[in-house]
Amino acid sequence: MTTTTNAADPSATTDIFARRESEARSYCRGFPVTFVKARGARLFDSEGRGYIDFLAGCSSLNYGHNDPDMKRALVDHITGDGVAHGLDMHTDAKAKFLETFERLILKPRGMDHRVQFTGPTGANAVEAAMKLARKVTGRRNIISFTNGFHGVTAGALSCTGNSHHRGGAGSGPLCGTSRMPFDKAFGDDIDTLHQIEVMLDNPSSGIDAPAAFLLEVVQGEGGLNAASMEWVQGIEKLARKHGALLIVDDIQAGVGRTGGFFSFDKMGINPDLVPMAKSLSGMGLPFACLLVRPKHDIWTPAEHNGTFRGNNHAFVTATVALEKFWSDDSFATDVAEKALLLERRLQRIAKIVPGGRLKGRGMMRGVDVGSGELASEICGECFRNGLIIETSGAHGEVVKVLAPLTIDTALFREGLDIVEAAAAKIVARETEAAEMAAA
Repeated sequence: MTTTTNAADPSATTDIFARRESEARSYCRGFPVTFVKARGARLFDSEGRGYIDFLAGCSSLNYGHNDPDMKRALVDHITGDGVAHGLDMHTDAKAKFLETFERLILKPRGMDHRVQFTGPTGANAVEAAMKLARKVTGRRNIISFTNGFHGVTAGALSCTGNSHHRGGAGSGPLCGTSRMPFDKAFGDDIDTLHQIEVMLDNPSSGIDAPAAFLLEVVQGEGGLNAASMEWVQGIEKLARKHGALLIVDDIQAGVGRTGGFFSFDKMGINPDLVPMAKSLSGMGLPFACLLVRPKHDIWTPAEHNGTFRGNNHAFVTATVALEKFWSDDSFATDVAEKALLLERRLQRIAKIVPGGRLKGRGMMRGVDVGSGELASEICGECFRNGLIIETSGAHGEVVKVLAPLTIDTALFREGLDIVEAAAAKIVARETEAAEMAAA
């Protein structure tokens, strides 16, 4: 689809993207317009049409688009000739971020983790975690889980379960990992934790002693599968028993998305390594890091680095985000209220779809509608009615809500109304077609 309303304005046509951008482009295929402006929980295209954003940069915009306080601080930093690119040199912006992160996030949780600034993507933070776990333990095997998604660079991809993304590596080897079943991967009645324990205790299972367990507490791209506290605690116990590190990938599920700042808040665990990215910068700027327990911080200088690990613009906005939203409990309380609203509305939508199931936790929720085709049609109908929303899951079968945590409640309800109407329309159409075929 192309738009040619204003040929003098390149932003008013999408043919340049089809002509020059790689076939790897993805989200734009489902939303074939050119976006030119964004504010809060809304996006606007080149023809002035507004859309409610239930994708939020795939959880990179938990605080919405262009937060005015972050924007003001960033503009002041730039116009004041503040450092933009600093490699890993000391800067005032980095110091302020570290001091604020320590005071508002780490110390209240009793976490003594150091902060390693990696390259600016979540995959790089995962790569760093895998490398460090192997360096610390002297082992190679990383245990990851069914439906896990950790990135598409070679190392992270070896721990990603999705066959489509793994196929992107061609014939290149994806090795050094073992896949285990996630919590309830085989149904609610199957104790996967026990299965994993049996495999690890059996010297003939073929599973090498692990360097680390790598997991998401709530699997984002894998279909919003939420692990129970008991299962997560059990994995930590297995890690300690077998001399492995525990890596909790908090890239998509963290920074308030599932309730607390971390997805594992109040779960009673102490991960050795925590990759973070996405909403960490607060404003969608590239910024990733790895939280490391001090005893494991055995890197030598520059042993893992990245040219853009010193994005001072992101340090500035991240500091404002921490001060604004995490200085007290008011933001978390507000998010919890919206999460309850979301749960109730999605339960209602799930009842519209035969066999529909509620998935996820907090503001990381969705409805499993049973097939990727149906989920895609629902999301397409939403887009036609002014809502940006995507799917997840092994077959793309989950309609996934990742609205900004700061979204106005009235606008949130409006967006959920669009989802409900779309689900009702598509299901009714599918039912009618089935009845006609059977007649």
